[in-house]
Amino acid sequence: MMVAAWRALLREAWERSVVFTQFICFLNVFSNHVAEVHQCLGPSMLPTFNVSGDILLLEHLSSKFEKVRPGDVVMARSPVNPNLVVCKRVLGLEGDRVTVLPTSSRGHVKQVVVPKGHVWLQGDNAYNSTDSRHYGPVPYALIQGKVFYRIWPPEGWGPVLNRQP
Repeated sequence: MMVAAWRALLREAWERSVVFTQFICFLNVFSNHVAEVHQCLGPSMLPTFNVSGDILLLEHLSSKFEKVRPGDVVMARSPVNPNLVVCKRVLGLEGDRVTVLPTSSRGHVKQVVVPKGHVWLQGDNAYNSTDSRHYGPVPYALIQGKVFYRIWPPEGWGPVLNRQP
């Protein structure tokens, strides 16, 4: 009788661990390929996002199927520090001519053509953003996904709209 009870207990534990493992695998696949929650910190996206950090929903399908457009807010791996994910607005896709504002008072306005396979990313707060004006065009493959919804803070809850440059 004692052996049967142990077998039943072990069988139930096994079945629950299988279900739990499947759920974790589903979450992993979903967050890597469909959507995930991300935080945007810092002053570079003022006034769109807060300095203290907004919690955002990021979808991966647009970047995987190359549906990112100028005006979209994206999260991308930093080309100068791969451990950092940056939140910026797409100002240009490959072949687009982008007007680049100076990064200092001594700089000049210039025109740049975005090379093949790259995008031009820039923060909404042009005077306090490290972006493509500093590190140049960003390879499209570094885009993690497109920001489509702000879930925190509550007063900013809602869709993140495309703002054409």
